[in-house]
Amino acid sequence: MSRTVYVNGEYVPEEEAKISVFDRGFLFADGVYEVTSVLDGKLVDFAGHMTRLDRSLNELGMKRPVDDAQMEAIHRELIVQNELEEGMIYLQVTRGAADRDFAYPSEDTPPSLVLFTQSKPLVDTAASQNGIKVAFVDDIRWGRRDIKTVQLLAPSMCKMAAKAQGADDAWMVEEEHVTEGTSNNAYIVTKSGTIVTRNLSNSILHGITRAAVLRLAAESQMKVEERPFTPEEAKDAAEAFVTAASSFVQPVVEIDGVTLGDGKPGPIAKRLREIYIAEARAQAI
Repeated sequence: MSRTVYVNGEYVPEEEAKISVFDRGFLFADGVYEVTSVLDGKLVDFAGHMTRLDRSLNELGMKRPVDDAQMEAIHRELIVQNELEEGMIYLQVTRGAADRDFAYPSEDTPPSLVLFTQSKPLVDTAASQNGIKVAFVDDIRWGRRDIKTVQLLAPSMCKMAAKAQGADDAWMVEEEHVTEGTSNNAYIVTKSGTIVTRNLSNSILHGITRAAVLRLAAESQMKVEERPFTPEEAKDAAEAFVTAASSFVQPVVEIDGVTLGDGKPGPIAKRLREIYIAEARAQAI
């Protein structure tokens, strides 16, 4: 069955969806995106994603095409039309269509807005039960990773480099410290039980799931340190995990060929996943 997608004010079958060849998202990756998880037909952390969307748009001097209420209505209509119970809704905002020029077009150029759904299991997955393997790859991305842009070629290249090593994903390394995964924030758990994840800066994405998980960890009396960690620390960790809207809390069982613990998801990652999913279901709208 064909999906219904949203393109600049219209709900259309995906086969009929069109965007201008002069759209700056296509020509310059001049756009931002967000992805909101859907559980039980409801939106998870929607307000947080809208706040981050505004931040990304403001950092790029880009206009908001619709307000929060309209954006929520579009999300809900896509859930209904696509009968989405579990999965994600992606939205992308670009600076719009204009003749090709490195300079931004005039301010009256209308932005483009596209949304589409992706139905997939988020709670019961093989990766959450068995954990994933990651490999270290040099971080080749630009310097403003805090802006959630559609410039995703570099992380795609890093992911493929990790897959060529037999891993599921990459942990990117810059100046001898881990930044993050290709589409997730990275964490290790020391042998003393401390959760370590990189502090917020322009070097990493300010994850919405990250913020929720760190809050839940603190409420559960878990010790957390927000600081850079080295590849050597990671390989010596008791356990590890990543967080993202598309995977919640996902255990990591192998880092750059080194098996962590007994090679199974660790207790802290498993517990955080349990409480995050419970909280997400309780607070979803």
